[in-house]
This record gives sequence, C-alpha cells and structure tokens, in this order.
Amino acid sequence: MPDTTNLTTAEGLDTLNAELAALEGEGRREIADRIKTAREWGDLKENSEYHDAKNEQAHLETKIARLREKIAAAVVVTEAPAGNGGIVGLGSTVLVSDLDGAEHTWRIVSSHDAKPADGRLSAESPVAQALLGRAAGEQVSVPLPKGKRALTIVSVG
Repeated sequence: MPDTTNLTTAEGLDTLNAELAALEGEGRREIADRIKTAREWGDLKENSEYHDAKNEQAHLETKIARLREKIAAAVVVTEAPAGNGGIVGLGSTVLVSDLDGAEHTWRIVSSHDAKPADGRLSAESPVAQALLGRAAGEQVSVPLPKGKRALTIVSVG
C-alpha cells in the first residue's frame, strides 16, 4: 500500500492555503481586537475576557502552525486519470459491491478533502487503503472495528 499521509491534489493544497490566509488575516485581526477591547476593561489579573481571548489566540497560532506544517509536507499528486488501466489511485472513483449485493460509489481523496457522506473517502481510511493499487474484479477485505468487510471492485473510473 502506498504512503498517503501527505498526499494532496492541487485543489486540496489551494484549499489549505486559503484556510491559512484566512486564519493569518481575519482570524488574527479578530483576536487582536478582542484582546485590545479586554485590555481597556482594566485589571488583567481578574479579566476573564482577556484570558479567554489570549487562550483563543494560542489555539489560533497552534492551528496556523499545524496548517503550515501540513502545507510544507504536502506532496501534490495528479489525480488518477479516468483511463488509468482500472487501477485505484488518488482521485479514482470506485464502484464496489459487498456480499449483500449493495453497491457503493466512492471517490478516493486526500484526508482534508474527505466527506464520507458525500462519497469522498480519505486515502488514509481503512476502506481506501484496501482499495488503493487494486483493479476492477478484485475482492478486498477491509478490517473494521466491527470485523472484516469483503468488497468486490466493480469498476474504477
């Protein structure tokens, strides 16, 4: 199985950069305004508004640092083309069926683009890990908390 920890698409990287810009711009301005207002209220030792704003500032800076690390470590990959020989990769749309005959369609995406309810599975998820590198017609076994789940790959697009 390929290492998918830092994989992202160009679109995913743009999303991360936009989030970082918003936090560094508007997010920091809002916190600074809150701190300034709270300072004007007097004694900082017993000023809960000031302490709350400072705590929120620390959380914001941590989030910014984590986003910067994620962006720096990102490996931008081209999504799998539709005619990639039927091999599941990042960006592939996979139709699978389970033993009950129920069919599911999932698109394999980076972790920050994942929305399972919308059929977008993180490449780091157990199901995607089982599917990556496989072809249509293959059966995979996915280890899940409730036990193993067998899936058959119907098609890869």
